[in-house]
Amino acid sequence: MNNGISRRYFFFGSILAGVVPTGGFGSAQSLKALGYKSVLNKLNIAGIGVGNRGAADLTPMAVSENIVALCDVHQDYAAKTFAKYPKATKYKDFRVLLEKEKNIDGVVIGTPDHSHTPIALAAMQAGKHVYCEKPLTRTVWEARLLRDAAHKYNVATQMGNQGYSHEGTRTCAEILWSGAIGEVREVHAWTGGIYGGHFLVEGAPPVDPIPGALDWDLWLTTAASRQYNENMFSKWRAWQDFSGGGSLGDWIVHCLGPANLALQLHLAPPTSVECIQLTGKNDYVWPESAQLKYEFPERGGMPPVTINVYMNLRGDVPYPAGMAPEEPLFPVPNNLAERGRYAPPDPGVRGERLAAPAAPKRPDKVGQPVDRTKRPGNGSLFVGNKGAMATVTRGEGVWLLPAARWAEYVLPPQILPRSVNHQQDWVRAVKGGAPGCSNFDISVPYIEWLILGAVALRVPNTKLLWDAKKMQFTNNTEANKYLRPNIRKGWELKL
Repeated sequence: MNNGISRRYFFFGSILAGVVPTGGFGSAQSLKALGYKSVLNKLNIAGIGVGNRGAADLTPMAVSENIVALCDVHQDYAAKTFAKYPKATKYKDFRVLLEKEKNIDGVVIGTPDHSHTPIALAAMQAGKHVYCEKPLTRTVWEARLLRDAAHKYNVATQMGNQGYSHEGTRTCAEILWSGAIGEVREVHAWTGGIYGGHFLVEGAPPVDPIPGALDWDLWLTTAASRQYNENMFSKWRAWQDFSGGGSLGDWIVHCLGPANLALQLHLAPPTSVECIQLTGKNDYVWPESAQLKYEFPERGGMPPVTINVYMNLRGDVPYPAGMAPEEPLFPVPNNLAERGRYAPPDPGVRGERLAAPAAPKRPDKVGQPVDRTKRPGNGSLFVGNKGAMATVTRGEGVWLLPAARWAEYVLPPQILPRSVNHQQDWVRAVKGGAPGCSNFDISVPYIEWLILGAVALRVPNTKLLWDAKKMQFTNNTEANKYLRPNIRKGWELKL
């Protein structure tokens, strides 16, 4: 059936393993006993890492809450945000902030990936609620550590993958559960950049002078001690030491959000992951391009599914059967707005998210022609046995394919709760409401399977067999070395 929700999928849509509390969305949870703040009071929020993404996360929170403290290891980089909140106390060291700011209720972490775990763990140990940017952590071990900490210290959490709060992502899940495209055994997700390889390093990176406004040793936190290189700071996501797989932790975590939700991938971890092609392998930065393949078993009545990821390889994404070569994957802009089902973009997020596709055959960053009428920007493609469906960027747009199906399609009933925005979703949880839609019980299983791909990038052309219970690959000793992070002496992480 196309216009309703099949009985088979209704259970998964209504429970969502924590997206909707078992007692009902908005049910009482006795959180006041755990120190949660009344909805009548404003939260006191601290921002840690506020030069870029962290600043954007604070913007929608500042509408209703107090921003009382800010912290950044690079005072010049954060100067604009510091000026925006003149009453907030300013810090360089997050440990000093947590020691002195006893009245804060929660922290917003917008630092590079490698420092998420030490900061989030310290905040939870101090009894503070945590909003932490994606991809949450670089390794499986760190992800599980943060989930365990959230349980031990009874705090509200949220990973900053904003698309999980968007109308399009939730509509995508409802369409799939309605049976409109049948059983999905194949998903493709792509991004035009990989955050690596575009400045390949031969040998040791050159040493640059450390800017006076930057505390480089503090910026490194748990990471291996490195001599300062300007690209390490300004392009940190490209470096293996500092990011969770380059584009895996940047855009792919967004692109695969709809698949993780709709296909209920948290119910059963993947059985394998493999890097099946790669260019630009390097000891320091992530590769220039790569393709990954994850294999998931049957999950709660859903068939096995293969997730294919293309980083800087959009042209390799297979085109859906039955579509004309010139037909775009994303046929119309603002498609949910036309149906009265569009949630406006989160405040603080740059750019128009549902723009029409760019002109075709425009060269991308590495000079390869890319037909953007077929595979524009970042997105994903669900291939079912009764049709196909595409999503764009973080899941903000969704279309049935071919477009002729979408023209007269009537959306199924809403069965998932809607959100104002991702940041306010966390604010509600901190004040005793329903858990955040990407709280660590939801986001950790997602990030755990996703960042297995970062291990595959280090051990390419090998099918890695995953045992989630033992937290190890059963067929590759080298791969197991990358399941835990390097931790410098003095930065040990313990519950």
